Amino acid sequence: MKELYLCRHGETEWTLSGKHTGKTDIGLTEKGKAEAAVLRKKIQAVSFDQVFTSPLMRARQTCEGIDAIVDPSVVEWDYGQYEGRTTAEIHKENPNWNLFYDGAPGGESAEQVGKRADLLLQKARQFSGNVAVFSHGHFLRVLAARFLELDPKMGRLFSLSVASISILGFEKQKPVINLWNETPNF
Repeated sequence: MKELYLCRHGETEWTLSGKHTGKTDIGLTEKGKAEAAVLRKKIQAVSFDQVFTSPLMRARQTCEGIDAIVDPSVVEWDYGQYEGRTTAEIHKENPNWNLFYDGAPGGESAEQVGKRADLLLQKARQFSGNVAVFSHGHFLRVLAARFLELDPKMGRLFSLSVASISILGFEKQKPVINLWNETPNF
């Protein structure tokens, strides 16, 4: 693989409210659809050997019109009992909770998400050119950590905005960040 493009989906009602959105299959807001159109225009200027997308509607809407393989391994973190709740709400019950260190009760741990990220990386490495992934904030953060050969928990260090593009690549055959969290002008 030459470079790995990470494309986070556009705005949803739940990203606006800060709710953890894992398995809940919601679509983009009107603003999110406009963001996705700008992101797609930028991405379509690049040649890709393969494009993967999460099966969830918000990711599929973001890559609409791009030939992509729907891959269940790139879905968002399973938040279990914390699905649909904000971090502030969770902290009222568990003030020290951190998704990357504590995982989600009834959902996934960082290690489990990391294993899914590793599966995607195995698939991506089969291609000699660029690969893109349309997915979700927390999953893409763990994917970046794993690409960089870091523990999945280190995904906490990589903030991602909605409708952002990040590019991972290589320098002297070592994994590096070439671009991080670029949001096209909306």
